[in-house]
Amino acid sequence: MQTLLPVAPDAPLSSGYPAAPVVARLSAAPGVQRTPSPKLTLFQHRGFLDPADCAPFIDRIDATRRPSTVSDYNGDAGFRTSETCDIARDDPLSVALDLRIAALTGLDPAYGEPLQGQRYAVGQEFKQHTDYFEPGGLDYERYCGVHGQRTWTVMIYLNEPQAGGATRFKVIDKIIQPETGKLLAWDNRRPDGTPNAATLHAGMKVRAGAKYVLTKWFRERPWG
Repeated sequence: MQTLLPVAPDAPLSSGYPAAPVVARLSAAPGVQRTPSPKLTLFQHRGFLDPADCAPFIDRIDATRRPSTVSDYNGDAGFRTSETCDIARDDPLSVALDLRIAALTGLDPAYGEPLQGQRYAVGQEFKQHTDYFEPGGLDYERYCGVHGQRTWTVMIYLNEPQAGGATRFKVIDKIIQPETGKLLAWDNRRPDGTPNAATLHAGMKVRAGAKYVLTKWFRERPWG
C-alpha cells in the first residue's frame, strides 16, 4: 500500500551548485543536525521517512535488484558487492519522495539522477569511495559530459540490519549507524566547486540481517 505523500517545496529550488542555498535551508530545518567539521558539509535527519514509507521501496528493490557496478573498475572484485535497483522517475513513490527531498533540502528534482536503491546482504559492502567522478578518469566524459559532475548526495536508510552496515566517513572518522528512515545529505565539493576528497566514505559490511538504502545524486546541470 502506498503511504508516502508528497510535500511541496515552500521556497525557490536550487541546483545545489553553488551550495550556499542548500546549506542554509538544511541548517534551518527542524530536526536536522550538521556534523561539525571544516573538512566536509554533512547533515543528518532522523525519521525523515516513517517505516510505512520505507516498506514499499524495499519491495521494489527486492523485485528488480541486480549486482551493483562501479564506474571505473579498480581490479578489486570485492570492492562493491551489494545489489542495485533503479526506480523509475515516473514511479509515484519516486515522484513523491523527490518532492519531499526538495522540500527539505531545496534541491531541484530536475537536477537529480533517477532514484537508486541498494541491498546489502550479510558480508556485502562498498569499500572506501567518493560519489563524484574523478576528473581525468577513464569514464569521466561518459558520465559527466552532458549532466556535469555530481554535486549533492542524499541517502536514506530504509531499515536497520541486525548488525553492521554503518556508513563510515574515513577522513573525519565519523561512523553513522543505519536507522529506519534516517536521511544523510552531503556536498561532494569544496567551497570552490572542486571535488572534495574528504567525502571518502564506505558502506561497511553487514554482519547480520540485510540493509536497504535509497540514494539520490544531484548534478550541475539538469538530468533528462
